[in-house]
Amino acid sequence: MTTEENNPQIEKEEVVTSAETETNVVAETEEKTAKTKTAKSNVDDHEDFDWSMDKEGFSTYSQKEIDNMSNHYTDTFNNIEENQVVKGKIVSITGKDVVVTVGFKSDGIVAANEFKNIDEMKIGDEIELFVEKKEDSNGQLILSRKKARQEHAWGDIVKAMEEAITVTGHVKSRTKGGLVVDIYGIDTFLPGSQIDIKPIRDYDMYVGKDMEFKVVKINEQYKNVVISHKALIEDDIEAQKSDILSKMEKGQVLEGVVKNMTSFGVFVDLGGIDGLLHITDISWSRINHPEEVLTLDQNITVVVLDFDDEKKRISLGLKQLQEHPWDKLGDSIAEGTKVKGKVVTLTDYGSFIEIAPGVEGLVHVSEMSWSQHLRNPNEFMKVGDEIEAMVLSVDKDEHKMSLGIKQLVPDPWAVIGTKFKVGTKHKGIIKNLTNYGVFVELEEGVDGLLHVSDLSWNKKINHPAEFVKKDDELDVVVLDVDMENRRLSLGHKQLEENPWDTFETVFTMLSKHNGTITSINDKGATVQLDYGVEGFIPTRHLKKADKTEVKVDQVIDLEVIEFNKENRRIILSHTNLWKAEEREIDAKDQGDKADAKKRTNKAVKNLNSNVERSTLGEMGGGLAELKAAMEKAESAPAKPKVKKEEAPKAEEKPAAKKAEPKAEKVVAEKPAKKTAAKKDAKGDDLKVINKIGPAFEKRLNALGIHTYADLVALNDKKIEELEKQDSMTSLEQWHAWIDEAKTLNK
Repeated sequence: MTTEENNPQIEKEEVVTSAETETNVVAETEEKTAKTKTAKSNVDDHEDFDWSMDKEGFSTYSQKEIDNMSNHYTDTFNNIEENQVVKGKIVSITGKDVVVTVGFKSDGIVAANEFKNIDEMKIGDEIELFVEKKEDSNGQLILSRKKARQEHAWGDIVKAMEEAITVTGHVKSRTKGGLVVDIYGIDTFLPGSQIDIKPIRDYDMYVGKDMEFKVVKINEQYKNVVISHKALIEDDIEAQKSDILSKMEKGQVLEGVVKNMTSFGVFVDLGGIDGLLHITDISWSRINHPEEVLTLDQNITVVVLDFDDEKKRISLGLKQLQEHPWDKLGDSIAEGTKVKGKVVTLTDYGSFIEIAPGVEGLVHVSEMSWSQHLRNPNEFMKVGDEIEAMVLSVDKDEHKMSLGIKQLVPDPWAVIGTKFKVGTKHKGIIKNLTNYGVFVELEEGVDGLLHVSDLSWNKKINHPAEFVKKDDELDVVVLDVDMENRRLSLGHKQLEENPWDTFETVFTMLSKHNGTITSINDKGATVQLDYGVEGFIPTRHLKKADKTEVKVDQVIDLEVIEFNKENRRIILSHTNLWKAEEREIDAKDQGDKADAKKRTNKAVKNLNSNVERSTLGEMGGGLAELKAAMEKAESAPAKPKVKKEEAPKAEEKPAAKKAEPKAEKVVAEKPAKKTAAKKDAKGDDLKVINKIGPAFEKRLNALGIHTYADLVALNDKKIEELEKQDSMTSLEQWHAWIDEAKTLNK
């Protein structure tokens, strides 16, 4: 059992307490409701109650009275806006701030450091201030004395620029590229180029000075101002220029100061106007830069050479005030005399030598060496060298002089005929390479041309660079001497015997060789043969028996089909070799067949001469022997084909005894005709002639030679004409073909 079940008395007490509490709450609620009703009934009963009375019993102002008082109070303040300049009075000065009243609901505070003359200011002074904020987070009015001055000064500066008013400023400090100048309390920029009309190298000398300026540029957005002191000077100078130019004349001598210096001359200040003194008019001597003669700020005397009133340009001269060096040259320098001088200029065509201040002579590149091969002057001299030369010509009126260096040494061509005879061997230095050959210097002033075709006997050279290099030493032999044109023809391959004399006996017509393919093109292939000689294989002669293509570096067997000693050309064929083997096999087969046929015909002939043809029955034995002979011939290795019509002829002939001699003649003559080549409709078979293959036969046919008789009819004159059309072989070979054709033609 639980505690509640064991104590019924406790449960009854809790129920009673709860009921009492509920009764008390209801009673309190009813009481409050009654009081509320009573108060409401009281209000409703006093409609004339004055609600404007406060608790203490004081009444308030009416709305009209409030508006009147508000307007009266507002009228006592000044109407100010932010970002405007207002006037105020100092009411208090502390160590850090100045309190100013501007007639607003609160006084403004200005930082003391914004006042330049704070020590001179006192309470009650009226000043201009700039309203930054009407009220900050603390309800304080924020004012600025500095910005007020700037606003006021900016207007003055804009006015000065628009009306070209001269302003006065204080140079505060130096900055990058110029100076900082205070004008009306605003920092402005004075570029270094605008300080004076002449270049200023020391800006510090102007710091702390008060100067007059002209406002030349304003940036409204960034409040930047650019001023110029030079503009004021130029205005004064412009008036002076007109006055100076009006009095100026050519040839007038003036004094001036070197104002600026460039690579092409100097600008001289003539007292308000500048003139140009060109570098060529500074000195009679050649100079590279004006600084070699003049210095900045140097006082010099110049002469007016020319001037332009409209463009206000003046050309000045300095050297014109001195005597011309050519005028005092005298007769000491004449044609043929030797002079010494310094190299002052080098050009592609020669060098200029200064033999006296302002007196120069030209040494043309052709006068530097006896060599006909012109070189660069840099190879003989350089600027600054002291050299000796010979005067070749002098023109004092034109101030020109021609000099020569090679004339100081003997002309090597004077003894060229004895020292460099044709056939003599020498050593030389390669000086220059061209497409057609090389120039070889044998000694100073003597060089010759070695043509590219005279470099090698057996190597085909497209460019001399494949064989030699510049400055190489090379052995040469003199081939020809042209004294009139001063030319030497040299050779290198001529130092050795012509190997083509030997090649002529090695690479004979139809001789067999092997070679290595070095290159292949559309026309054929180049092949390297023995002894370092090259040959050429036409495309039609590159075909192989197995139908494959030849490749570079492949070694193949070849046959010579053309040898030209004069043009150093060897033409070869690979195709002819395997085609010749086929022809030999065919010829052997044809020979075997011919031999078998000869044996058959001989047997028939013997039979015809021994048999008696008295009766047909007696001829039976002869026919049997003939048949046996024919069977024996057919069993021969060549197995020749015997025409079917021949056997019946042998059977028919015995029928008439009178026809026997005729039959013998026919049978006997047929083998004899086979000694000559078979003749077709086009002509004789020229290939049976020694050293005439298919290729040569085609070439002969193209020249109109088709038969043995055509060959026999040739003579030396006709052979020469045929060789011009197609250079085939030597004259000896032609005669050999003709002799063999005569035999076959019989």
